[in-house]
Amino acid sequence: MINMYSDIIEIAKRRGIFWPSFSIYGGFSGFYDYGPLGTLLKDNIIKIWKESYLNDDAVFVDTPNLTPEPVFKASGHIARFSDMAAECKNCKSKFKFETILVYNNVNKMPKNIDEAVELAKEFKLKCPVCDSLIDNVYNFNLMFKTENNDLYLRPETAQGIFVNFKLLYNYNRNKLPLIGGQIGKGFRNEIAPRQSLIRLKEFNQCEIEAFFDPDNLYFKDLYEYKKINLKPNDGNEYYITVKEAAERDIISNKAFAYFVLKTQYILENIGMNNERLRFRQHSPDERAHYAADSWDAEALIDNDWFEIVGIANRTDFDLKTHDENSNESMKIKIDNREIIPYVIEPSYGIDRIILALLSQSYYERNNKFKVLKLNYNIAPYHIAVFPLMRKDELKAQALKLYNAMKKVDKYIYYDETGSIGKRYARQDEIGTPYCITVDYRTMEDNTVTVRYRDTMEQRRMEIDEILSENGFKNL
Repeated sequence: MINMYSDIIEIAKRRGIFWPSFSIYGGFSGFYDYGPLGTLLKDNIIKIWKESYLNDDAVFVDTPNLTPEPVFKASGHIARFSDMAAECKNCKSKFKFETILVYNNVNKMPKNIDEAVELAKEFKLKCPVCDSLIDNVYNFNLMFKTENNDLYLRPETAQGIFVNFKLLYNYNRNKLPLIGGQIGKGFRNEIAPRQSLIRLKEFNQCEIEAFFDPDNLYFKDLYEYKKINLKPNDGNEYYITVKEAAERDIISNKAFAYFVLKTQYILENIGMNNERLRFRQHSPDERAHYAADSWDAEALIDNDWFEIVGIANRTDFDLKTHDENSNESMKIKIDNREIIPYVIEPSYGIDRIILALLSQSYYERNNKFKVLKLNYNIAPYHIAVFPLMRKDELKAQALKLYNAMKKVDKYIYYDETGSIGKRYARQDEIGTPYCITVDYRTMEDNTVTVRYRDTMEQRRMEIDEILSENGFKNL
């Protein structure tokens, strides 16, 4: 990665968006804290996501982070949820095997551990740290297991929805499709956590499990929306709408296409640049063990593409395995047919979305001042209120306006420290769309200066107009 990524990390740490966890003890790889601004930003993104799925009548659950071993035996995670890893016997560094392949300019990807061992021998793969030969290649399970109990920290929130399917189905008045969702933490024992929020050991997920009659994979009609880059696994690339992709069978079925389209809409609604998004289909040997088809929404950060949302057709894999291994039948009756529903899963990685959004929102003005061009409904603070100077009468009027505005919108910030130019620059850097300044003219005619972040234009507005029912919308 190049400068933009570094600049975003610097702003994030300095302004309180996110920073390494446990920093007073030197920090620990794979863990990050959200600061005051990052917490608000994260919550605003999750709110947009949740309200969008509420429009589809989604129902939500909140299940434990710890999960008993039988659940993950049934789901296949204990047997299959692993990465191929390599350890250098000389310097003891550990790597994902694909990292070793990239370092050694090897374009082959092994399907299993035996093929990985053969590749290491064939190409005399070297350690990226000390250049010693790599000869210890192994499977590394990515789940955290508790020491004294057969409990695991969940690597995804999905199984909490699957094991509750019958309860949710009853709650939904025995109707399909059924959209179940969960917001929560996932935990993965990553071999080599890296790049701040890209690869974490503890991360934020927003997952949807959409349950369908396998004979009726339809949810809602697809609508016309902006064109997007699509990269199916046949080697072709398209710049078309998702609706057109479904009509041309580039995307396998209309229900799956609907959630691709919805993902595109949500990501753009929070402020992602459509030109720096794409949907890429997994090759068959890349898919997770439960998936018959998978597409990733990927965001461009500098010159690299990163997965931020995974959309998988899990068919009846999970419900069928829980049906076979638990005391609960996952079968339901529809029109005298006994079925196990199929599942389409859009899984949103909130941390990666935040990093991509910050990267795509960031720019520098000609004067080298830094700006985050965040949408109003996503920005940690919508408006900042300033007194022009720290004079008693100006402060009193500014605080009066600030307190009145807080009754309408809680995401209002007050600042009286430093010159007015520095205060503007601080708010631009954290993405605040509007700044309102109380000055001496305010004392005469009850007007204030409203400054817009993206153009730096300023105009006078009456305080009564700002505080009116639709006043904030008129800024």
